[in-house]
Amino acid sequence: MSGAHRVEVTRKRVLAHRVAAHGFARSSPTPDVLVLGAQDTPNGSARQALAARGASAEGMELVWTFRGAPHLHRRGGLPALAAALWPLDDADATARIDTAVIKEGARLGTEAFRVTAEAFRDVVSAPMPKGEVSTSVSRAVPRSLTYWCEPCGARHISGLLFQQAGVFGAIGVRPEGGRTVLVPLETRYPVPATASGTAGLVRAYLRFLGPATPAEVAKYLGTRAGVVKAVWPDDLAEVVVDGRKTWLPAGDLDALLAARSQRLVRLLPPGDPFLQARDRELVVPDKRRRQEIWRAVGGPGALLAGTEITGTWRARAAERGIEVTVTPFGPLSVAVRRELEVEAATVASARGADEARLRLA
Repeated sequence: MSGAHRVEVTRKRVLAHRVAAHGFARSSPTPDVLVLGAQDTPNGSARQALAARGASAEGMELVWTFRGAPHLHRRGGLPALAAALWPLDDADATARIDTAVIKEGARLGTEAFRVTAEAFRDVVSAPMPKGEVSTSVSRAVPRSLTYWCEPCGARHISGLLFQQAGVFGAIGVRPEGGRTVLVPLETRYPVPATASGTAGLVRAYLRFLGPATPAEVAKYLGTRAGVVKAVWPDDLAEVVVDGRKTWLPAGDLDALLAARSQRLVRLLPPGDPFLQARDRELVVPDKRRRQEIWRAVGGPGALLAGTEITGTWRARAAERGIEVTVTPFGPLSVAVRRELEVEAATVASARGADEARLRLA
C-alpha cells in the first residue's frame, strides 16, 4: 500500500476538508465533486444536492451508474465514466451481480454485462417505459441471467444487473409522473471492451470522501476490496484519523492540514454526495443518529451546520409552496435558524415551488 507521507489528523479536520472539497461555499457553478455525480434517490434529490452547492443541472444527464443507482452526471463525461465503471475482470463482474436469483448467470462475469448492454442498445431506440424495456431485455439475454417471478408469471432479468448495465448500454433515465422512462443517450459511445480509468474513480472518492480505505472505496463502487487494491493509486499520503489508517491523494494533503470549519448551513437531501462516505461512524458518531439518517427506505435529508450533521429534515407540499420541517439533534443558534430560512427557500426553488415555510420540530 502506497504512502510516502504520513500524518495524523482529527475527525473534525477531515470533515472540514470534505466540506471545503464539496463546494458548499458555492464558489463554482460546477463543483469538482460532480465527477462522482449526484445520486437521485428519491427523485429530485440530485437537483437539491446541486442547489446546496449553488449549481444547476444544466448540461447533466440522469443515468444508472454507481451500484446501479440513478445519478446526475456531466453529459460529456459519460463515455469515460462507462469505461471506468466497466468490471476489471470476470471475478469483479461476478462480485457486482452475484445474488441468489442468478447464481449461475453471475458466473458469466463480464459477458453478463456485455450481452445486457448490447440488448439495451437493440431494444431502446426511442423513449420506452422501464417495464417494457425490462421485458424485452429479459428475452434477449441468456436465461441464466433471468429468474422466475411468480406474481408476474414471467422471467425477469436480475434488477441488479439490469440497472448496472444501463451506463454501458448508453441509456438515460427520465422519471415521468409515477413511472421511469429509459432513453438512448445522444452520445452513443460503444460498449467498453476493457476497463479504463478505474483508478481515477478511486482517486475521486479519496479526494472528496477521503481520507479512506480500500474497503470503503469498494463499498461505494459496489465491488470487492481486492479489486480496488489492484488499481490503488501510487501517489497517496497515509493519514491516521483518530488512530485509524486511511489514505488521501498526496496533492490534497496541504488542503487537509489547512482545513478549518466554515460557518455555513446547508440542507442536504437523502443520497447527497457528502452522505455517500462509507465511514458513516466518522460522519455521525452517534449510532442512533446514524440510523435516523441512513434508513434503507424513506430516509430524511440531513442538516449540515459547519462540519457536523446536526439534525434531519423533510419537505412536503403546502399551500403555494412547500413546508420544510427541520428536526434538530439539539438547540440551534439564532444564526443557524436565520440561515435555515434561506436554505429552505433554496430547497423550494430546486423543487420548482414558489415559496417555503420553515418549521422546527
